[in-house]
Formats: sequence, structure tokens, C-alpha cells
Amino acid sequence: MIGWILLIGLVLLIFLAIGMYNSLVRLKVQCDDAWADIDVQLKRRYDLIPNLVETVKGYAGHEKSTLEAVINARNRAMTAAGPADKAAAENMLSGTLKSLFALSEAYPQLRAIESFTSLQNSLTQIEDTVQNARRYYNAVVRDLNTKILQFPTNIFAGMMGFKSREFFEVTAAAEREAPKVSFGAPSA
Repeated sequence: MIGWILLIGLVLLIFLAIGMYNSLVRLKVQCDDAWADIDVQLKRRYDLIPNLVETVKGYAGHEKSTLEAVINARNRAMTAAGPADKAAAENMLSGTLKSLFALSEAYPQLRAIESFTSLQNSLTQIEDTVQNARRYYNAVVRDLNTKILQFPTNIFAGMMGFKSREFFEVTAAAEREAPKVSFGAPSA
């Protein structure tokens, strides 16, 4: 009788271990998949930026420092590895793109060009997709990290070599702040 109880207990323990392992593997694969989705969207963004720079260059070529900053930020973002480095590089790229779009305020003829507005709209759509992909990735990372820290999975995760993942976070203080909107009278 004791032998049967021990056998049933051992079988239950094996099923519990298999369940924990499979849930950790599922979350790890989801993290990898979510990161790959972010990479795809960022690649689309990187491919769009040279076209945008060339369009601006035709109308505001003397804004060389802004154009070079955008290209340098793009190159840095393309070579960044890991969520923390990638997030820092993406924040820098976003800042330089804002300065590029600010040029359209100084050059109204630039805003009138259909290719510029089309590129700007495409970039806005990609930015929205990147935000959604980042939110999904961070949610999956949260689930994986929670699972790795919870008992008894934490013991099993440590033995099997599962590691916590980094979040893909906005690190620039300016991007954390809400934009300031003023409807006051225009200054003269």
C-alpha cells in the first residue's frame, strides 16, 4: 500500500515538473516571438528613415547637423543589442526624428510635398505598431519573470537555467512626461 502511495506521489511530482517546465518554455518562446516582432517593426522604421532624410535634404539641405544626427541615431539603433541598449538607442532616434519633423515647421514647402507627408504618416503608423509590440513584449516578460520568481517554479527555473528578461522600457525622462498643450493667445 505504501509503495502505491509513493508511486502515485512520484507520478504526480513528475507531472507537476513537466507542467512547470512547459509553462516556462511557453513563456520563453512567447518572449522570443514578441522580441522578434519588435525587431521586424523597428526594421521597417529603419528602412523608412533614409527616404525621409533624402526628402528633407532636397528642401533643407543646409540643416546638415540635424540630418547627420538622424542617420547616426538610426545606425546606433540598428546595431544595439538587448532590450536596454535597444531602448536607449530608440529613445535617441525618436528624439532626432522629432527634430527632423520640426524642420517641416520651418520649411512649409516641405509639408506640402506628398512624399514627405506620406513618409511621415507611415512612420506614425510604424510608431504605433512598435508601441503595441513593446507593450505585448513587456507583458510576456512580466509573466515570465513572475513565473520564474514564484514558488515552487523558482526552484525548478533555477535548476533548468531559466533567467529573467529585461523589459523594453522608455528611459528618456522627456518621453515619460505628458506633452504640454497650451491654448493661450499666440505671442506676438
